[in-house]
Amino acid sequence: MGINQALPAEKTEELINLLKSRFEKNMKRHQELKWTNVEIRLRASQHKLWSLNEMEETGGEPDVISFDKKTGAYHFIDCSAESPKGRRSLCYDREALDARKDNKPENSVIDLAAEMGVDLLTEEQYRHLQKSGKFDEKTSSWIKTPENIRRLGGALFADFRYDTVFVYHNGAQSYYAARAFRGLLCI
Repeated sequence: MGINQALPAEKTEELINLLKSRFEKNMKRHQELKWTNVEIRLRASQHKLWSLNEMEETGGEPDVISFDKKTGAYHFIDCSAESPKGRRSLCYDREALDARKDNKPENSVIDLAAEMGVDLLTEEQYRHLQKSGKFDEKTSSWIKTPENIRRLGGALFADFRYDTVFVYHNGAQSYYAARAFRGLLCI
């Protein structure tokens, strides 16, 4: 399956029911939004349901975090308490993966995000997410790295400690069992 694939009808209903339940359970994340409007948009975007399902299947627990009034898009972000388990132990991008001589991880963050049809969070989006809860108190998440840092071999990640969002750097080739990435899907 790929990002242009549709979920079977039964899986679609199962996913929409799960998303509705999460939406209703976590109203502080989206107080001004109504589920009926989100569901209408979801049902009109069948091709994006596959990506949402990938977010769910890899442990992301996606939920609506914001609404863009200009585009009419709902922003779904991974809201699992810790970085999604099914996306850990990945280096940053293909260049970093190819440069590793030993102990190569299975994939890279950028490649897996593209395969899933999601975007990596920027630092600003990660900080916005933290306003709706406390995430990554024990783990960390890769975030979109500016090109000037990446050109020099680095990549950025973030976490939440001491009631503060911290943004750090690592070599893009590094990977850790407690670091994944959070995806963003606009629907």
